[in-house]
Amino acid sequence: MKVLGIRYCAVTKDAEALARFLGQGLGLPEMDLGMGAGKFSGAVFPAGESWVEIWPEGPQMPATTMLQIVVDDADAWAARARQGGLDPKGPTDAHGERIYMLTAPGGLAMSFQSKLKA
Repeated sequence: MKVLGIRYCAVTKDAEALARFLGQGLGLPEMDLGMGAGKFSGAVFPAGESWVEIWPEGPQMPATTMLQIVVDDADAWAARARQGGLDPKGPTDAHGERIYMLTAPGGLAMSFQSKLKA
C-alpha cells in the first residue's frame, strides 16, 4: 500500500483571489480545465500526483476545506481504515477514481482515492 500524492481542496468565497495568489502571485502552473475565458469557475495547480484545487462556493458547493490522499488501491486502504477503527464512507466512483470519505478529528473533510482500473 502506497501514498502517491496529496491534494488540498478549498471551496471558498475567496476562490478567485486565492487562485490569483497561487498562480499570478506565486507563479504556480495552472492546469487548463477547458472552461475558456470569462467568469472564474475554479483552478487546479498540479504537482505530479499532488495538486491544489480552488473552487468558488455556491448553492451546489458549500464552503469547505478538504484533504485528499491519492493512494495506489483505495479498497485496500478502506479495509485498513476499518481495521483501525475508522468508518470510511463509500466507495463512490467518479472522475476516473474510486473515492472513500472520512471526517477527521476537528471536522476536517478527508478522502482517499485511487485511479479506477481499466
